[in-house]
Amino acid sequence: MAVTIDSVIHLCFVAILWGVTNPFIKKGAQGLENIKAKSVYGQFFKEQLFLITNLKYIVPFLLNQCGSILYFLTLQSSDLSLAVPVSNSLTFVFTAITGWFLGEEKVHRSEYTQAYLYS
Repeated sequence: MAVTIDSVIHLCFVAILWGVTNPFIKKGAQGLENIKAKSVYGQFFKEQLFLITNLKYIVPFLLNQCGSILYFLTLQSSDLSLAVPVSNSLTFVFTAITGWFLGEEKVHRSEYTQAYLYS
């Protein structure tokens, strides 16, 4: 398959959607650990209700899913050996940048190395 500039642009946009929304999803899910129920099923439903009624969670989640749809559509016209590294590596970059803007703790180089070695 030929690599087109459109595919690269779409993959970059996917990475932006995925990367920027990841820290917001994490932030929006704060408080989920405080949800308690008497049964496993009750816990599941209470947690789901908490998430779907929380705009700080659901908006970035839906944008993230739009990125997944765009990724699926872009895979139809792009080379898999290009799509995976471009989208995944740029997602990581955009997640780190967005997390930094939101004041999250920086990830140190040794943690990158450990994550790579154990994945």
